[in-house]
Amino acid sequence: MAREPTAERVVASLRYVLAIVVPLLLLASSFPGRYSVPVHYWLLSIAAVAVFIAGKWWPTAASVTLALLAVPMFATEAWGLSELVPYLGAVAVVDVITRTRSWRRGALAAVAWAAAVVADAVFDEYAAPWPVASAVKILAYVGLPVLLGLYLRGQHDLAASYRERAIDAEARRELVRQQARTDERIALARELHDLVAHQLASIILRSGVAQHVLKPEDEAIRTVLEDVHDTASDALADIRSLLEALRDPDLADVAFVEADQILPEIISAIDRARQSGFTVTAKLPVDATELNGIDALGRLAVLRVIQEAMTNVVKYADADRPVSVAVIGGSDGLRVDICNHSTSSSDGAGHGIVGMRERVHLAGGTFATGATDAGCWRTLAEIPLSNKEIGR
Repeated sequence: MAREPTAERVVASLRYVLAIVVPLLLLASSFPGRYSVPVHYWLLSIAAVAVFIAGKWWPTAASVTLALLAVPMFATEAWGLSELVPYLGAVAVVDVITRTRSWRRGALAAVAWAAAVVADAVFDEYAAPWPVASAVKILAYVGLPVLLGLYLRGQHDLAASYRERAIDAEARRELVRQQARTDERIALARELHDLVAHQLASIILRSGVAQHVLKPEDEAIRTVLEDVHDTASDALADIRSLLEALRDPDLADVAFVEADQILPEIISAIDRARQSGFTVTAKLPVDATELNGIDALGRLAVLRVIQEAMTNVVKYADADRPVSVAVIGGSDGLRVDICNHSTSSSDGAGHGIVGMRERVHLAGGTFATGATDAGCWRTLAEIPLSNKEIGR
């Protein structure tokens, strides 16, 4: 939440301080046996403080009301510090001009206060007999609040302009950094494609040819060549997925996870939800063999979907209802199915869901999330098997 400008914070603090200061001013102006502040002046002063506090929400109405209250206070013979109370109207004029951009409201507040000051000049028995002196007094009492309000509003606008310029400059610097990172990623992708991918494709092709020219009795060599062929095919599929990620400037940096590491990471994410008080039933592969057919980018997508879904469970799900997590391997790929009973009205447009969808689509899979007829918030991701027939 943005902080209030300094001038507005000062005025906001002043509103409540005056609730203590004004009664003290009135008490300091009372001299037992000689002079005491009239009861009606007390009532008008307390009303003026209440209206000034209400000016936090209705500044123009409060300013006009304070000008009206100032007229009977000016008409009352006051003494000492109690004479300062009517000038809350001048402070209110400053507040209106500082906070509003409507010249009509500022003019209304200034005119109402000017009328009160004119009334003071009329009621003041000790006012200077020269009209010029009275005019100068009126201009000073009205002009100074107006000028101060315009100055404070100008300072507020200037500070806002500086903040916008700083934000724009930071945005431009971030664009430059992003462009530099994108250029580096594209250059790296080009080098990987020209060097590593071509070499792997050559290995796949040559090992495939070698298998066809072997004699039937060379079964041991054939087995080794098949393993080389399959390993190179997997590596080439991973390289091509990495190239797609590197060439996409909208995706975050890609960090891969090995097949034998993904199950412990998935279990760790589920355990964190359980430690938060949720009952989670999990159907997971017994070992990592079901994940061997998924390339590195697909394995990362599976892990990130489960981690993000478990984070959303902790944030939004009903802790009294069970959560189910299923990771099921098949002949076509891997299926991730997560169901919880959410207490949130989220429409699925959060950044976390966008990130999950992008990762799954990058891995060549499909992603869907939303409420079911049974009241379950379901997250479903399907990751296809990597292409192992490259070069055959």
